[in-house]
Amino acid sequence: MAKQQRVLVTGATGNVGPHAVAQLLDAGVETRALVLENDPNSDRIPPGAEVFHGSLADPDSLDACLEGVDAVFLMWPFFTLDVDTVPAVLEKLEKHTRRVVFISSIGVHIGLEPVGNRCHAYLEQQIEKTSLEWTFLQTTGFACNTRIGWAAQLKESGVMRSPYGEAARSPIHEADVAAVAVRALTRDGHAGRRYVVTGPEALPQIDQLAVIAEVTGRDLRWEDVPADAAKAAMVEVGWPESYAAGALDYFAMLVKEPETVTDHVAQVLGRAPRTFREWVTEHADDFR
Repeated sequence: MAKQQRVLVTGATGNVGPHAVAQLLDAGVETRALVLENDPNSDRIPPGAEVFHGSLADPDSLDACLEGVDAVFLMWPFFTLDVDTVPAVLEKLEKHTRRVVFISSIGVHIGLEPVGNRCHAYLEQQIEKTSLEWTFLQTTGFACNTRIGWAAQLKESGVMRSPYGEAARSPIHEADVAAVAVRALTRDGHAGRRYVVTGPEALPQIDQLAVIAEVTGRDLRWEDVPADAAKAAMVEVGWPESYAAGALDYFAMLVKEPETVTDHVAQVLGRAPRTFREWVTEHADDFR
């Protein structure tokens, strides 16, 4: 009889983590969720997962949840945690497990994010130095970023005020990111692969807003604002200044050249990724 698989999910209460937990459980995988003490989003963890309290900021807190684990779904909270503990965390992973799937960024794929930024590219580099079987998912923006960044404005005024409305992105459904990760976590053949995980089409932001308007039946419009004003607002709500500047520079690029679209989701899952319209249909009430 095959050994029962056991996987640890970090970022288990975030945007992708709960999907990964649910899909692992559905696949019959014994699933552990790493959660901060008093995490206000703990209710996002699907029933059936074994919850461990700990933090990537405290590598010693990982020993218990890593005991007997076959693979780790790794998301690093760059906005709230620097990378000083990365070497110690990876040492813990090497000691306890053999496989890691790291949720990285399209910025690494296109060379926009250098290792010196100490972000996704840095973490990829550090993981490559280990003995772990690694898979990197270099994702485009999650579809839920529209809910996070747009919903409040749209509910209040029906107007989305942001720069670069013509910037064309290929948003990926968070459940599809999780599905690719689950395949790499639980099946052989994905070690050493960098999957560029994108949605099925590149849509300018104003077209994304039009989809939201059609699905919700609301009259919504886009209003471009200066990038400098947007950067100041991003920094005010907690974005590191370098991240905000890099994101806006990237959006300026996407006005001229749409974001990458790949078939990597289809290669791994045997089906096309879900469309942005499908995501909006699932979450329409968030914009009403």
